[in-house]
Amino acid sequence: MSTQSQARMPPAQGPGETAAVPDIRLERHGALATVTLSNLPRLNAMTRSMWLALRAAFESLNADADLRCVVLRGEGGSFCAGGDISEYPGFRFDEAQLAHFHEVQVWGALHAILECPVPVVAAIEGACMGAGLEIASCCDIRLAGEGSRFGAPIARLGFPMAPREAALVHAAVGDALVRDMLFCAGVHTAERLLQAGFLLRVLPDAQVAAAAQACAGRIAELAPLAARANKRNLRLLAATRVAPELLEGAYGYADSPEHREGVGAFLDKRPPRF
Repeated sequence: MSTQSQARMPPAQGPGETAAVPDIRLERHGALATVTLSNLPRLNAMTRSMWLALRAAFESLNADADLRCVVLRGEGGSFCAGGDISEYPGFRFDEAQLAHFHEVQVWGALHAILECPVPVVAAIEGACMGAGLEIASCCDIRLAGEGSRFGAPIARLGFPMAPREAALVHAAVGDALVRDMLFCAGVHTAERLLQAGFLLRVLPDAQVAAAAQACAGRIAELAPLAARANKRNLRLLAATRVAPELLEGAYGYADSPEHREGVGAFLDKRPPRF
């Protein structure tokens, strides 16, 4: 049996044209579920509505006692290229809206993935950047294609990673790589992330989807209550507490000149002038 949950935005298109609509697809096949990030024109970059739909998808899965494993993937040969920057001017320069975006919309979705009571397998192809890296960091097993690239080059956009998101990625990726990604806008290969312990396996790109499904199938064949107990124990062991003082004033940069310049330069397709 297959079910589907989607979050849709009004398409931007001319008469007679068909546009891809950003959404999150949830498909169920017996004890397995597949969650697909879909925003093809932007390499599955996350829109605000996609964050809300991702949270809703996992909250529905988390309440399902028959579920044994989830595969999380992107559509069309890319995992997720980050946030959909075309939306940023509409809310990022207001501190209250920016805080709501990160603390409610983004963290709400990431927390729902982290709270999933069964193993989550990430099938990573192509770009795994920014928001994609954060989503992948929530998963239990990460498989990636040889052509995958990983990073969080938001220094080019003039803003830092939000505190809870930084703690999540730091724990999953490791100190050295995270510092390079955030300070130097470093982008790294799948092989480098394998060496860092972020990835379980690196495969030929064409084999990632099948390998993720096979991994999920193996998990589903084993003791489900043991898997849930292991997931709970590992989640508690890995729990990262963000000090309250880190959140105080965390979004005060919203209206800063460099924040506006970084986002504006990206949208204007020019180098930023900091």
